[in-house]
Amino acid sequence: MTISFYKYQGTGNDFVMIDDRTEAFPEKDLSLVKKLCDRKFGIGADGLILVRNKSGYDFEMIYFNADGSQSMCGNGARCAVAFSKFLGIIDSETHFLAIDGAHDAKIENDIVYLKMGNVSSLSNAGKDYFVNTGSPHHVRFVEQLDNYPVKEEGSKIRYAESYKPSGTNVNFVAVINENEIHVRTYERGVENETLSCGTGVTACALVYGSRNELREVKIKTPGGNLKVRFTENTDGSFHHIFLIGPAKQVFEGKISLQTEG
Repeated sequence: MTISFYKYQGTGNDFVMIDDRTEAFPEKDLSLVKKLCDRKFGIGADGLILVRNKSGYDFEMIYFNADGSQSMCGNGARCAVAFSKFLGIIDSETHFLAIDGAHDAKIENDIVYLKMGNVSSLSNAGKDYFVNTGSPHHVRFVEQLDNYPVKEEGSKIRYAESYKPSGTNVNFVAVINENEIHVRTYERGVENETLSCGTGVTACALVYGSRNELREVKIKTPGGNLKVRFTENTDGSFHHIFLIGPAKQVFEGKISLQTEG
């Protein structure tokens, strides 16, 4: 089987992108998804994204983590917007569907402004926080992040009894200044630290912004810089949440793989 693909990255979070408007990709073959995302035996990526036609929307984004599981991915969605513009599906604004519902976005050059879903509340998880931004996120504040054991500590929380059976993503946050935070994320489905996580930095920005009465937070990640803007309601919920940052095409190609099953 020969597959045409594009590779995109959003602040280092990288994705195999496939134009699947003909619905030819065997999406139920999760072994194929895993192979394509494998960094030694495939293309290599944190996830795989299919862009398909969908009635009532400009397109539908179908996202797979590297292990074949599915969730919402903020950086992936930003890359899907950029990819859809490249394909000529959209111009500068779009209304599209993802696993957690409808999203709006606009793109200016390579900067994508992605409207995330509303968040009903922030929950305490001991001294930490839990936030669902389309994907589940545990948020822990630490003193410094440069040498923090993200994979080791993140894995402990991801597989904690309280999060079974599905687990959670885990974010570690250090304050840079009153308007900026440093975030490193252990991603469920990748089972390792990634260079950036869109839903994760959104969760961290909501927590930090709410604690400090901010409505825009800058975020430094190992893969680059992002911003999150939002409105907090009097009942502790959040709306008009925007994840803002670059999404860039890296390369394109074709790969031949044997399918299983």
